[in-house]
Amino acid sequence: MLTVKDTQRATVQIAFDGSVRKAFHGPKAEERFTNEVRVLRHLEKAGCGFVPRVISEDPEKLVIVTTNCGSRVDRLDPERCKELFAELEEYGVRHDDAEMRNVTYRQQDGRFCLIDFEFATLLGETAEAGNYLHLQEPISTTSLLLSWSGSSDKGPVRPNNEDAFLGLVMDSHDVRHLGRNGTTSNAESDLLFAVSDGMGGAKAGEFASKITIEKITRMFPGLIRKRIAGKPIEYEAAFGALFAEIHKALQYLGDSYEECHGMGSTLSICWFSGGIMHFAHIGDTRIYHLPASGGGIVQLTKDDTHVGWLQRTGQISEREAKMHPAKNRLQKALGAGNQFVDPQIGEVACSPGDRFLLCTDGVTDALFNAKIPEVLAGCASGTPPALHLVEESIRLSSKDNTTALLVEVGKLTVS
Repeated sequence: MLTVKDTQRATVQIAFDGSVRKAFHGPKAEERFTNEVRVLRHLEKAGCGFVPRVISEDPEKLVIVTTNCGSRVDRLDPERCKELFAELEEYGVRHDDAEMRNVTYRQQDGRFCLIDFEFATLLGETAEAGNYLHLQEPISTTSLLLSWSGSSDKGPVRPNNEDAFLGLVMDSHDVRHLGRNGTTSNAESDLLFAVSDGMGGAKAGEFASKITIEKITRMFPGLIRKRIAGKPIEYEAAFGALFAEIHKALQYLGDSYEECHGMGSTLSICWFSGGIMHFAHIGDTRIYHLPASGGGIVQLTKDDTHVGWLQRTGQISEREAKMHPAKNRLQKALGAGNQFVDPQIGEVACSPGDRFLLCTDGVTDALFNAKIPEVLAGCASGTPPALHLVEESIRLSSKDNTTALLVEVGKLTVS
C-alpha cells in the first residue's frame, strides 16, 4: 500500500487495486469514524455520485475502505469550489471542512469529487433525531514552554559555511527572529525552527541555504492570523506551498546565472503550535525525537538518498551507510534541477521533557544515532547543548559544515 497521508488524526493508504484505506486515531477517533461512515452511507442511498462509496468498515479497528475518487487538486477557481460544496447540500449533507484540500479530480469521467467526511453534518429531516455530530476541531488550548539552542560551524576543511539555521516566533502581528538560545511559551504565538544545507559551486550552496531560510519568514504571518480569527491552519498545505515557493526561487536562479547553476538546498522544519510539533523535510538533514519517556532516539525524517533507502529496507547497516561512497548523493532536494518537490510531512504530540533535534549531515556523519543522546548527556552545565553537540561532532571526525538546533519541551499548560 502507498501511504498518502499520516497525521495525528488519520492514516490514509491506497491499495494496489485503487481502493482507499483510512484508519482513524487520535482525539475523538471513534466519533469521527462513526460520523464518516454514517454520512457516506447516507450519500450512497441518496444517489450522490461524486463522493467515495464505502466498501467495508471495521468498527473495532476504526478502519474504512472506500472507492477512489481520484487525486487531489492543486488549483481550483474559488467559485467552482463553493459550487461543489453547495451541490453536496442538495443531498442533505453539509461538509464542515469546505476547503480545496477536500476536493479531488476523477479522471475516468472528468468529475470533481469531495472526500473526508469525518467533519460533516446531516441536514434537516435526513438526519436521525439526536444524531447530529459537528466535529469541527477547536482551536488548541494547550501551550508549551520551549527552550532551544542552535549552533553552526564551517568545520576544519570547508572554506565557507553552506549550512543555515533559523528560529522564529510568529503571532498575529508579525514574525520575529529568535536568538541562538532562549526559552519562551507558545501560548500567544507559534514557534518555528529550521535547518538547511546548501549545495552548488563556488558560494552557490551558501547562497541557496540562506535563500531557503529567508523565504520562510515571509509566508506564515497570514496563517497565524487565520487561527486567531478562529480558522484551523492547514499545515500540510502551508508546508507544501512553502517548499514549492523555495524550489521555484532556487530553480530560477540556477537557470538564470551561470555561477548559480545546480544550486539547491535541503530543508527540515519543526513548527510548534499548541501541543503539537508539525514537521516537514526534504534532503538529508534530519529531525530526531528524543522522547521524555525514554527509549533512546527516533529519527523522524527519511534521508532522500539511495543509501538511506538501502538502510531503511534493511539491506545495509547504519555503519555501512556511513561508509558508502554515495551516502551524500541526494535523490530529492529544493532546486538543483529537480523536477518535483514532495516533502515528507508529519506531526508529533509533545510531552514535557521531549527533545527535538534538527541537524545537518556534519552531525550525522560523525555520530551514530545511538551516540547522540550520550553526547548530549555529557554537556556541561551552562554550555548550550547544540554548541556542545557541534563541537563534539567536529572533534570526533566531522569534516563538513556542522549545524545543530535542539528544542526541549517544558511544562504543558491547558486553558
